[in-house]
Amino acid sequence: MSSASRVVLGLGGCVDHEMTLTADVLERLVTGYGIRAGELASPPPVVADERDLVVSILGYVARGGGGEHFVASASALATFTDRFPHRTTLGGTSVRAGILMSRLGVPSTFHLVSINDTVRRLLPPDIDHICSGVEDTYHPHLIVQYDRDLRIRAGDLDIVAPFPNRLIYVNDPANEAMLLADELGARLRTAEVFLISGFNAMRDEDALAERLAALRSHMRQLPPGAVTYFEDAAYHEPAFSRRVRDALLETIDVYGMNEDEMQSYVGHPVDLLSVREVAETLTAMHTIVPVPTLVLHTKYWAVALGARAREYTAALDTGTVMAATRYGHGDGFTGEDVDNMRRRSRRPESVAFAAALHERMGDAVRCAPGFALDVAHPTTVGLGDTFVGGFLAALASARP
Repeated sequence: MSSASRVVLGLGGCVDHEMTLTADVLERLVTGYGIRAGELASPPPVVADERDLVVSILGYVARGGGGEHFVASASALATFTDRFPHRTTLGGTSVRAGILMSRLGVPSTFHLVSINDTVRRLLPPDIDHICSGVEDTYHPHLIVQYDRDLRIRAGDLDIVAPFPNRLIYVNDPANEAMLLADELGARLRTAEVFLISGFNAMRDEDALAERLAALRSHMRQLPPGAVTYFEDAAYHEPAFSRRVRDALLETIDVYGMNEDEMQSYVGHPVDLLSVREVAETLTAMHTIVPVPTLVLHTKYWAVALGARAREYTAALDTGTVMAATRYGHGDGFTGEDVDNMRRRSRRPESVAFAAALHERMGDAVRCAPGFALDVAHPTTVGLGDTFVGGFLAALASARP
């Protein structure tokens, strides 16, 4: 068995087509499809065609938001993708986290649900993998990023992006099925760290129940003391979030999410630099998700909440450094870039926030302040995944 089995990352992975939005293409689509400004306030609940896709994207751009959606038409995804220059990468939280860990010298084993020549070519050589798919499949995910101040003016529509962010649009039967490989349990027998992600793509209730039961069965082979990290995501079927949580909570040591997911739980926007609002939200979130340690990673800070939060101080900081480095340098960052980022000043308001939050909530909370970054064309794709990779790399490296 590979030594990479000390860290097992699952449960799905994919090929991504990454692009950056431009005003000229979007304005032509707004005009061609006759899209009106009023439509952005209530985007279609199901993205059925390219017009729906454009409306959905514009709604996010207008508020600077990020999200993930199922798209009923694979051809609509392909048509939209071909309108922009794009690059092909590997995606999925577990895969991006594992690639980052590989760069930090921490090998891992991937559990994949889809394999093809692109995946084989792009996987780092020190990464072992198992796959539940019995044949090659290729269903690229559309990853859209946009810069702050992107302005779209067409018809009666005039919007400006207040923040940079990323969007994910998916039509992927393999990740939707989320079949588990028979050998997963055997790989978990020597695992010290296990990452769970990917159930958000499922859309069939009975299949979800079967996969959750199968996963719990596999996880019985984890050794005592192994750390299980669950990373939340935007569910294509929102009601499935609670079902996954209820089925797995007692098996999870660390439960992570970003600011978009946090705000969807509480049902209202949260001022991320208001100590009062964040403290109240953290308390509410820990009631909704009563795990030993809750981790929230945002553009301003990363927080661990729980009786064992102190143990994750270094992991929080490493995750924050790695996400900031990716934000500024993309996939091409170097070790020197990471070292330079560690020496940079943290965002002053985030430093003040971290101190005040600790004063208010005590030893149950640890907070890593974010960095002061001014990047003209930042990378917004994979920041949460990179945080997870940095967090788990620090965690794995600290274990004997």
